Parts: sequence; C-alpha cells; structure tokens
Amino acid sequence: MNLDVLAIAAHRDDVELTCGGTVIKMVESGYRVGVLDLSAGESGSRGSASLRAKEAEKAAKVMGIAHRENLGLPDAAIENLRDYKLKIAQKIRELQPRTVILPYWAGRHPDHYTTGQIGYEACFLAGLDKLPLKGEPFRPFKIIYASVYVPAVVPTFVVDVTKQFDKKLKSILCYSSQFSSEKDVQNLFPSRKDLGERVGSLARHFGLMVGVRFGEPFVTREVAAVEDIVTMPVRSI
Repeated sequence: MNLDVLAIAAHRDDVELTCGGTVIKMVESGYRVGVLDLSAGESGSRGSASLRAKEAEKAAKVMGIAHRENLGLPDAAIENLRDYKLKIAQKIRELQPRTVILPYWAGRHPDHYTTGQIGYEACFLAGLDKLPLKGEPFRPFKIIYASVYVPAVVPTFVVDVTKQFDKKLKSILCYSSQFSSEKDVQNLFPSRKDLGERVGSLARHFGLMVGVRFGEPFVTREVAAVEDIVTMPVRSI
C-alpha cells in the first residue's frame, strides 16, 4: 500500500487531537492517508483496549482515512528499543508513505516523545538494505512533527484547518471513554461539554499565528526550500 501520508502516534486518539484537522484536510485533497497507533491504550486510566479499538475505528471513518492499524507495543512502556524501531520500520516499508507525521520529540508523556524519537530512527532504518526486514528498502521523503502537545515550541509552519475543525472535533468525540464528568473541570481529561473549548482554544492560538481561525502546528528539523518569495503566505508586518 502506497500512502501519501502516515501519521504515527503512541495512542489511539493522539492523531485526532494533535493533527486530526491536517489528516482530514489531506484526505479531502485526494491523498491516501493512514494512521499507525503504536499501543492499544491498555494501561490508560480510562476505557479499555477493546473499547478504544472500537472508538478508533469510528474516528477513522469520520476522518476518511484509507488505512489504520495498531502495532501492539505496550502502553506506558514505549521505549527506545531496537526491536520496536524495526517493527515500525517494517510498516514503513509496507505502507511506503511519502510524508510521515510524528509526535514532537519532547513533552510531558514519555510514550509521546519516545514515539517521536524511535519513529524517526525507524524511518532511517527502513531504508537500509541488510536489515532483517521484508520488502525493498524505503524511506519517507518528508518527516514532520505535530507539536500541539508542547505549545511553548515555536512552529515551523501551521496548517489552516478552519474548514476541517468541526470534523476534527467529531473524530475526537468518538473517544467517549476518555471524557470526564462535567463537574470535574480541572481534570486532564475534559468533559464532552468542555472539549470543544479546550481543543478550539489551542487551534485558535495557532491559527492566529498565521491569520486564520483554526490551525495545527508542526515542526521540521530541516530548513524549508522556497521557490517563489512573492507568493509566500502570512504577512510579515
């Protein structure tokens, strides 16, 4: 399966929360988009692995993606191990994505930033000929990092997801097991009522950076190439 975009995340619902609008926008643009969730979420405080699998399936249908699968790595124990890198590298070879979206390489949750680290190394390993992997060597052309979980990081670029925001919110709402009661307003897990405000405030923050209503931030390690300096978006002054 040749994908245009593959979003790799530690848990079911991470993609929806961090780059769901961008995923939906790419689907609507005609690209083949997939999601690779590394763990089943079996160690999470809420829900269960089987319930979250059903929620993820519903969310995938909302986003309209072409492919979604779970790698079965241990939740809350995603570590920088060669075996894990090779498992991800095998999927890179099978799916052959041109662009890979990873979680930012620093942050609060060890599973998130470790996924960013081993995901990058897996993309490299997938291109080595003599590793114990099936298929032809392959490396993605572009790797970008979703940085919304680390809002202090200045984005390299922001994707306008204003038209996709309602569908993004709908995909997040598929994960009903992850919501708190409406009275528990200071919990890490928002209530259904509070979700739109929380997700919307972050998207609004990054959207304002580029003069749109809702945006999703990304970081790249490399400098971007620009051919036409006349048509570059976002006013400088």
